[in-house]
Amino acid sequence: MTSPAPSLHTSSLKSLPLLARGKVRDNYAVGTDRILMVASDRISAFDVIMGEPIPGKGVLLTQMALFWFDRLGHLCPNHLTGAAPESVVTPEEVAQVKDRSMLVKRLKPIPVEAVVRGYLAGSGWKEYQQGQSVCGVPLPAGLKNASKLPEPIFTPAAKAEAGAHDENISYEHMVKVVGPALAAQIKKISIEIYRTAAAFALSKGIIIADTKFEFGLDEQGMLTLMDEVLTPDSSRYWPVEGYEAAFAAGQNPPSYDKQFLRDWLEAVRINGKPWDKTPPAPHLPPDVVAKTAAKYQEALQRLTA
Repeated sequence: MTSPAPSLHTSSLKSLPLLARGKVRDNYAVGTDRILMVASDRISAFDVIMGEPIPGKGVLLTQMALFWFDRLGHLCPNHLTGAAPESVVTPEEVAQVKDRSMLVKRLKPIPVEAVVRGYLAGSGWKEYQQGQSVCGVPLPAGLKNASKLPEPIFTPAAKAEAGAHDENISYEHMVKVVGPALAAQIKKISIEIYRTAAAFALSKGIIIADTKFEFGLDEQGMLTLMDEVLTPDSSRYWPVEGYEAAFAAGQNPPSYDKQFLRDWLEAVRINGKPWDKTPPAPHLPPDVVAKTAAKYQEALQRLTA
């Protein structure tokens, strides 16, 4: 039996130029047309990166993203090149890359996140309480926290720089940013991908409440799915068996995603006061780290069983 790979909070490849460090991924240039995306074990909540890594998280995220890219390839092209990430680094750097990296095409990123919601939760629930709509999409009266929506809705968000909060925007705003034709194409394909993935996940006992996609354009201008897809970092995953009781009680359903960590952070007190959701993040106790890691692991096991 092989021992688990050591945690990787921050990669340090010397053989490739570093392009950017995101909340989770470190991106390196491979020539002018490819990027090596290394999924670290960092975890962020409320757009703040935690100081402690979640062991194995980067490997799990990569395995899950590859699983979904494979299942959804008939709906939309994706950024995978098919080449092995280990082939572009030195032998000494393979350990930092193995099982947690994707070698992808370099695309022109669309500056809008494509968010699809099938259930009312998180910022969508807060917005609904204020005006019975989410990102300008009117919704029926009488919905509760975690209500299933009559139909999935498309609620875009403006991408934020690292450390800043993504901002929900209206579809009309998105049209102004990317143009009507591209906005319509992104909306259509995003809802189609969500419907397909949600139906499959439900067959495995998992509700995908909402998710966000990122797209780019290749050299021919073709819309291409990029970054990660349908992982617990970019989606709200709820086990079917805990949903009804939580919904009836008006609570957040149990989750396989970061909601467990968010709930802990909401409850923690620093010098008697709630954390203000700005860096530095509170220190994560070992049990919170372990429970978060276990939730990611269970989500992958259920999906791929």
